Amino acid sequence: MKIIIFDDDPTGSQTVYGCPLLLNWDEKSLEAAFREHSQLIFILANTRSLSSALAEKKIIEICLALKNFFLREGYSKDDYFYISRGDSTLRGHGVLEPATIAEELGPFDATFHIPAFLEGGRTTEDGIHYLNGIPVHETDFGRDKLFGFSTSNLAQWIEEKSFGKIELKNILHLDIKQLDIALYDEDGFELLLTFLSKLENNISVIVDAKLSDHLKILAKAIKIVSKEKRFLFRTAASFINSLSGLPPSTKTTSDLVSLKSKTADFKYKPGLIIVGSHVQLATAQLEILLKDNSCEGLEIPVSKLADIFILEECQQLISELESVLLSKIETILDNKKVPVVYTTREEIQFSSNSERMNFGLFLAEFMAILVGQITSKLGYIISKGGITTQLLLQKGLKLNQVNLKGQILPGLSIVQCISKNNNLPVITFPGNLGNKKTLLESYKLMEFY
Repeated sequence: MKIIIFDDDPTGSQTVYGCPLLLNWDEKSLEAAFREHSQLIFILANTRSLSSALAEKKIIEICLALKNFFLREGYSKDDYFYISRGDSTLRGHGVLEPATIAEELGPFDATFHIPAFLEGGRTTEDGIHYLNGIPVHETDFGRDKLFGFSTSNLAQWIEEKSFGKIELKNILHLDIKQLDIALYDEDGFELLLTFLSKLENNISVIVDAKLSDHLKILAKAIKIVSKEKRFLFRTAASFINSLSGLPPSTKTTSDLVSLKSKTADFKYKPGLIIVGSHVQLATAQLEILLKDNSCEGLEIPVSKLADIFILEECQQLISELESVLLSKIETILDNKKVPVVYTTREEIQFSSNSERMNFGLFLAEFMAILVGQITSKLGYIISKGGITTQLLLQKGLKLNQVNLKGQILPGLSIVQCISKNNNLPVITFPGNLGNKKTLLESYKLMEFY
């Protein structure tokens, strides 16, 4: 059974490999994806960059494209698993998106909320979601200006994010004790199957997970019960791996690094790093990276772009700034250094969240188009930040689909276009992934391994 994943940015495939990632969902793109052997199809909706109204509109658009495709091909929407993949630190439209999918592709018997991303230190226990042992609402992610939240209790979080439409009293909890019993006892597994078989009316279920075995036993039970029940999922990346049952990749780090583009005389071209994410961890990683003498930073002047953004006639000024920055990137490359293109770390104040989001898209697209103009000289790109990466692939590299090759580090994927004329590998680096040295480590792997 194929698993169709609505990904709210391009990083949710970070635990799997060998599958298509669609940046468009036209008939041709869907047809090509469904022809592939992989049971996974990622649709990069990029809804985390959108307001709730626009995110809902985008999800409806994708669902309609799928329904029309199924109708033409004689497929049934009931023959697939659907996952709304979201951020493991609970940012994004975590309740709206699965609710919209349920409206369009339902009915479902339950929606499971499984934000655990075990590879990144995100766990759930007693219904509380943690980041490296800290309740996630106490971290910087809980204070996010666009998607902040007041609680790490997932049931309370669902009630909060649904604006009370889904009441706390109506949310079920599948706890670690139940999963542990199902793991080690045959009768316990039967109890899990019974629990799942009784779900109905698209009830919300939050799921604990501290170990991959917790997700694996749940996936095993779901596959059995799914012959009679239909379930929808809002998850982070880890559960996708469990549900798909993919074996470990046979590709080595050397295999993945060797995807770098080469010159006519078969020498590897240099890389480029782009950092758009503004979370505190991304800033700390950037600071560590810029201390390396083989790199050279190039700051994108965010305040200047903000001034340009509000002008009605701004294209000439944008082109002039692009030209200046492009020349600087070329100079860095000529000096045999790797350019690190990053946005000013300062916070720009906006009058509304909508204006903040619109400028964020404008900024990410500016960076994407800028980098897209110099790709012929590059061997690879490391792209830090989900929205930044989405627009780099879509607007900068003008791609409709990429294939996921694997992970060079845990949670850190490398994707590549299937076209022979454009096979530049891109490392999709989530803003919230790793420790302070992970960006430097990934760069050294790609440049010197």
